[in-house]
Formats: sequence, C-alpha cells, structure tokens
Amino acid sequence: MVVLRGQVGSNCVLGRFGMGNKRWLVSRVGLVVAAMLLACTAGASGWAQEKPSGSRPNIIVVLLDDVGFSDPAGFGGLAQMPAFDSVARGGLRFTNFNTTGMCSPTRASLLSGRNHHAVGFGRVADWATGTPGYDAVWKADAAPIAKVLSHAGYSTAAIGKWHNTPEWEVSPAGPFDRWPTGLGFDYFYGIMNHGGDNHWEPASLYRNTTPVEADHRQGSSYHLTADFVDDAIQWLRTHRSVAPQKPYFLYLATGAVHAPHHVPKEWIEKYKGRFDQGWDALREEIFARQKTLGIVPADAVLTPRPPEIPAWSALDEAQRKVFARQMEVFAAYLAHTDREISRLLNEAAADDPASNTVVFYVAGDNGASGMEGIHGYMDAASGAPAQLEHLDELGGPLHFNDYSSAWAWVGSTPFQWMKQVASHFGGLRVAMAVSWPGRITAPGRTVRDFAHVNDVAATILEVADAPMPAFVDGVGQRALDGSSFADTFRGERSSAPARTQYFEMLGNRALYQDGWIASARHMTPWIKPYPESFDTDSWELYNLAEDFSQSHDVAAAYPEKLEALKQLFDEEARRNNVYPLSNYVEGRDYGAPTVARNRRTFSYHPPVQRLPTKSLPRLAKSSFSVHAHARVAAGTGDGMLMAYGSRLGGFAWYMREGYLVFSNNINGRERVQLRSSEPVPAGTALLQLSFKRENDGPAGAIEMHVNGRRVARGHIDRLGSPVLGSLGVGQAFTSPVDESYAVPYPFQGVLEELTVVMD
Repeated sequence: MVVLRGQVGSNCVLGRFGMGNKRWLVSRVGLVVAAMLLACTAGASGWAQEKPSGSRPNIIVVLLDDVGFSDPAGFGGLAQMPAFDSVARGGLRFTNFNTTGMCSPTRASLLSGRNHHAVGFGRVADWATGTPGYDAVWKADAAPIAKVLSHAGYSTAAIGKWHNTPEWEVSPAGPFDRWPTGLGFDYFYGIMNHGGDNHWEPASLYRNTTPVEADHRQGSSYHLTADFVDDAIQWLRTHRSVAPQKPYFLYLATGAVHAPHHVPKEWIEKYKGRFDQGWDALREEIFARQKTLGIVPADAVLTPRPPEIPAWSALDEAQRKVFARQMEVFAAYLAHTDREISRLLNEAAADDPASNTVVFYVAGDNGASGMEGIHGYMDAASGAPAQLEHLDELGGPLHFNDYSSAWAWVGSTPFQWMKQVASHFGGLRVAMAVSWPGRITAPGRTVRDFAHVNDVAATILEVADAPMPAFVDGVGQRALDGSSFADTFRGERSSAPARTQYFEMLGNRALYQDGWIASARHMTPWIKPYPESFDTDSWELYNLAEDFSQSHDVAAAYPEKLEALKQLFDEEARRNNVYPLSNYVEGRDYGAPTVARNRRTFSYHPPVQRLPTKSLPRLAKSSFSVHAHARVAAGTGDGMLMAYGSRLGGFAWYMREGYLVFSNNINGRERVQLRSSEPVPAGTALLQLSFKRENDGPAGAIEMHVNGRRVARGHIDRLGSPVLGSLGVGQAFTSPVDESYAVPYPFQGVLEELTVVMD
C-alpha cells in the first residue's frame, strides 16, 4: 500500500526518499499509477494544487535533428512537410528562430531556458571536458522545465533522442539523476548515448533506465522514428485513460534526420531525379521560392558558395549521380519524419480538450550538417566510385550514409555555412512553427523578430502559469536567459524587444544585439585539424536590418560598433562559462571521466544485459586479451562469446560449428574472419583471444588459444571500431558484425565468466 501525505518534508514521499524513490514508483508501481500521482512542490504548500480543468494547456514540443533553414518545402526547400505546414497555417511561423549550432547544447537550452554553457553543454555530451561550461553535467541551478511542470501538476514524458547525460553515467550502474527520469520526466523512451542511431537496428534504446531491444529485426517494417511516435501515441492514450484531468508535457525529439540517413526505399523513389540539376542551381531556385513565400525579405541577398565547396559544373558524371542520390535519400528521410509527426499530432487532435494543446514544432536543433565533408557517406575514403556501387543500398541498414557538406550548404539557403558554425546563421537558424487552436489571433502569421531556443522554456512556463521558482530541490535557481514570446500569440508586439544573445560552438562565435551581429568564424567543420589559435580569428560585422543573410561585412565602416559587440561577447562569455575556448580533437583525452574509470580488468558473469561499448576503454588504442571460462556442450558449440559493435563496425568472437571464430569489421566495408584450426572439445575449456598492437600503430596480431594451445594466428590492419553498436557477453545485441550468425546468437554451452584485460 502506498500512503500519500500532503505536507512537505518527512511526510512527503518524494521529499523523504528523493528522486530515487520516484524511479522506484515508476518501475514498481507502474507508469499508469505514477502518472496519477501529483508531484511534490518545493513551496510550503505541499502537494501541487489542481487548477480548474482546462485552464492549463497540454504542451507538445517536437524537435527534429540536423534540418537546415531551407530544407522544408514551406521554407523554400524540396522536402514536403505537410504536418509542419499545418502547424504554421493554424498558428505562427517563425523565420528568425535561432539555435546554438549543435545538438546537445540546443536541447539543454531548450529544456532549461538558459544558455547552453551555463547548463554545462558547451558542446555535445560525448565531447565533454573538465571545465564547467563543457563538462556535460547538467547544473543544479538550471533546473529543466520538466521538473517545474511536474511540480505544477503536469504529467511529463520525453521520447526520442536525449544526448544530455554524461557519457560516463550511461550504464546499468548509473547514477540516474541526470537521465531524463532524474530531470523531471515521469517517463522516457529513447536513445541515450548516440548523436544518431541506426534507424533499422538501434543500439541504444532505453525505457526509463532499462535497456530494451527493438521489437523487430532487419527485413521487417521496423523504423526508429515510427517506434518513437508509436510510443508517444501510447503514452498519450494512457494519460487520457488514467488522468484526463491533468495537463501533459510531451517532448518528442526524433533523432531524424541526423546521420545515418535511413528511410524506406519507397520514400526515396518519390524524390528520384529532383536534384539532378545540382547544388548551385537548386540553391538559386530555393532562394527564389523563399522570396515568393515571404520567408526572406525582398531585398535579401543570396550569399556565395564558399571556395571549400566545388561547383556542380566541376564534377564528373559519377560524382553527380552519387551526390544527387544522397540528396534524394535525405529529402525522403525528412518527408518520412514529418509524416510520422503527423500521426502524433492527429492523435493529440483526437484528445479532449484538443483546443487547449500548444504545439511547438522546431524543425532542427542546428543548421544542416556538413560534418562528413564533400564526399559525405561515412568517411573521405568513400568517394564517388565506392559509393556508386552501393547507391541502391543507401537509406537501408547496411550503411552509415550521410550526404555531402555541399547539400548542407544548400539546406542553409540563403545564409553562409552550416551546423557547428555558430558565427553565421547557416549554423543557427531553423524553421519553427507554433499552434494553439483558438488562442493565437489571426493564425497563419509570420513572426520575424529575433528568437532563440532558450525562449521556448520561458514561453512554455508562461502559458502553463508555472513560473520558474527561486529554489528547486533546495538549490537556488539561475534566472532564465530566454524571454517568452507568448505575446506574439496575441499579436501584441509593435516592435521587436531589445535583445542580446551570444553564440559559441567549437570556437565559432558571435554576439547579436538589437539587429546587429558580430561574427568570428574559427573553423570549417570537415577540414581538420582546426586552427589552434583563437586570437587570429577575423571578426565581421553585419547590420541585419539591412542585410538579412549576413552577406555584407560592414566592420570597416563601423569599427566602434564592432569593438563594442566584441567587448559584450567577452562579458557574456565570462558570465556563462564559455571560456576557455577549445577545439575538439578526435581521440584527445580532455580529462572527462569514463565508465571504465581507471580499471584495466573487466569481468562479466552472464547473463549480462546490453552494455554500451564505452563501458570498455577504446580497445583499438591498446593491446588486450579476452579470457572465457566455458563449458562447451557436446556435439555443438555455437554461440556468442563477446560481440563489440554492429554490422556498421566492430568485432565479434564466437563459436560456429564447434570452431572458434574472430570476425573484424571496419566501417561495414572491410571484413576479416579468422577461424581456429581445430574444434573446441566438449567440456570445460579456457578460451582466449588476444590483440597485440604492432609498434603502437593500428595494425596488430590476433591469436586464439584453447586450454593454452594456440589454434589460430592472423594479422589485421586495424581493429574494427564499434559504430552504432553495443557490447554483448554470451549473446549479441543490435546487429551482427558479420553474416555468419543472427542476433541474439546465445552461447549454447555455459559461459561462466568472461574477462577483458587491457595490457
């Protein structure tokens, strides 16, 4: 029996047992019962008081991933997004809405109402450093609005991509206070520790804090975006059935259209031939449509193609064919995502009272992504000839496919640059629409005033009549950095409010103030290494009242204005923990903790649930050995000993027809298999695998032993990295490293213990 008492302190269940008890309620009593419980407030009145039914709106926030300003057809692009257009027609479209330039930071800002460095997310969670603005540790004085809404009596759910928990805390051991369910959400279903996941075979699905496997395997109709929407619909129906008197806050972050670009083939065929004219011509076509649609002013200027991107006319026929197909896949991916969002919005419209549901549809957490460079696909080695062989497979489960950075430039029309480049609007500006039936005057209007992603939280708290308290969980709260734009719903603005907002991402930085912006671009996303010095970056100045697209640098004409904005950037940077500035270098140790900590020996005792691959150190960086104590069944010995990765990359060590097998997979393209010279005898056995690096380089020797006797030796150029995969002991998860077995391929004997030892 659960006894609920109405006073704060020792008589309050959550006050007595803390957030851990809240998770106990969700897991033991069940989501349905937990959704009926009113949350404890931090105020003196005890339990939150129900307001009259219908007085507070339901709130849905939809956040897409890696969508450029001009990708949606409603903003001039070619991807048809009728659900987004419907929200805009029924409410408002925002043409001056800005993000932080990258995913984890934008999400932290959106959900907290504070600047991203102040929350601890100066860059993505898996690129954490030891400094406060970049440590990926959500700051207690920047409580997420889910906590505030929960205390105000809202049911809360986060579904989809999270990417805001420290990487070293994403494991079965937790701690869980910085998971969604520890940050104010009653319920979570989604991916935790990847910027993007395989949409056909996801590797990092969790329900609340428990890993779960996708319901369907390859060859079925499973798709991650559809799975997220199905779960969101089920959550809405449960809420409607059990607690219809309570308002809800539903945050759905699709993970699409982040790479890999995975979408059903029938959707790709709808866009066949739509991009054959190439990126230069398409950008001009999009810009013309933007003027016709009123997305950009009539006097806006189309910024030129940067020299880092080749002209379409300079490409050969094979390159054009490959690049056109890349964009067909991307446009289909975006259109498919919007179709799935429409299913959720239709479900919300069937709810009662649907007229009191606010929908924020944010079409992108940053500008379009050009991180994979001019070739796109998986890496620079995958040029046009290599991709040409696999064109019909793009969009399917076999590849981590991405598009050329030139298409990201097109998706940023009419601006300069793209994702990560927070100095220019190509990396910041995205399309947004908001609807609230009956509460937005003159629906269909366009809001052209500057808005920032940190404004969304302030707006939600205003319409929910749930102001940010001075203290949350006993911690004094930092003031919101964002400002509510709820007055635009009523059409009350006569002029744009005064506003100052800084931007910084990987050294690219800017300071916006009342129609002016000072910009300093530090790097190009796909050209590495990035410049070491930040002092030599050149600052530019733009008068946005006369120059919508940042096309004309007026720094020479207004040197005093530029210096004033640079000084203001420095003040904002110091106030928000932006310093010290730093690049991100792949593989560099920035001092952040890891799940492995300083351990060198890892022992597993099956059955073991799916583990993130980063629960082990980076195996390719060190020699190591694996020791399996097993009892092999007579007559057969099939089954997985250790799987590390997925079909997109990694390695697997298993038994097949009684023989030991080591399979190495480099990025889903280069596969090497080593088989023991003799079968493993039935009975108790010590099975060993070792990787010995040669001259501290990536190449090394692989050996396998049975009861101390060497049964195989081979050489590999490098160990497969676990791309969008997982760690399995005694069975495989996610997808097979090679086609010799099928997931889960459990070990048929008894695997008593498996130990990994780092040399």
